[in-house]
Amino acid sequence: MPTLKETPSARQQELLERAYEYSLGHGLADLSLRPLATAIGSSPRVLLFLFGSKDGLIRALLARARTDELDLLQQIESQYDEPPGLTVVARELWTWLAAPERRPLMAFWVEAYGRSLVVPDGPWADYGRSTVEDWLELLKASEPDAAEARRTGVLAMLRGALIDLLATGDLDRTTAAVEDYLRD
Repeated sequence: MPTLKETPSARQQELLERAYEYSLGHGLADLSLRPLATAIGSSPRVLLFLFGSKDGLIRALLARARTDELDLLQQIESQYDEPPGLTVVARELWTWLAAPERRPLMAFWVEAYGRSLVVPDGPWADYGRSTVEDWLELLKASEPDAAEARRTGVLAMLRGALIDLLATGDLDRTTAAVEDYLRD
């Protein structure tokens, strides 16, 4: 998923971070360059120059969100000398996903994931598929002998619980559901 020029300028990186913070609070579906540019201290022309197009900016924002996701996965993997097991990693993932401070990022992720299913071309292309592959790879590394169906089930359960949590805000109920699933 190409995003930025090979070596982004400091200004491009700064505006990407500001745009990312803005999009975490406002989403991407109705992203308009003029309000975004005003909010981040830029202009639509500068954003178009730096990112090539609105789609280029969206691709850069998706890549930036994926960086946060991949950082989490790497942190979890690096904690253990030996594979900790699917249940341990699933609990750590849930704790990270369900943290109140991550709700904007998780809402962003759900929006991008959904858009990649509904609008499979353009800036959203492959976002959903690549995040599934990233998470399945972590789950596989956590317990290499676990069946693919079990890893897929854990991932599906975490995604479903996350969507439910974002929709209802009911952390106790969704966490209880995650724990119940992981006991089996």
